[in-house]
Amino acid sequence: MSAEETSRFVRLRVELVLEVQEGDEVTKAALSRIAADPELPEEERAHAEGAVTEDTAEALAYLVDPFDLVSEVPGVELQQASWSSERIDYDPDSPDWELDEDDGGDDEEDGIG
Repeated sequence: MSAEETSRFVRLRVELVLEVQEGDEVTKAALSRIAADPELPEEERAHAEGAVTEDTAEALAYLVDPFDLVSEVPGVELQQASWSSERIDYDPDSPDWELDEDDGGDDEEDGIG
């Protein structure tokens, strides 16, 4: 077996750029999820409602759950996740937006390819 095959832990980095066309719909969806969460303490609920109402990026961060992204992948269990969102200026034609720009290495070093 190669070292790749015996590794138990893998860091998966994903960066998404989303165009929000209906910010109100995103906010409504986040508020619905907050309201439906029976385990969310009242103080945290009020804070979350305020955050998602004030900022669509916060609403998206509340709706996108890394566990949901990998829960159906056979043979893996999510150990740790962190994510955030922010408003950005995006120009798809800019060289600043090339994929893997802050990867720090090439694909062969990462065991890909």
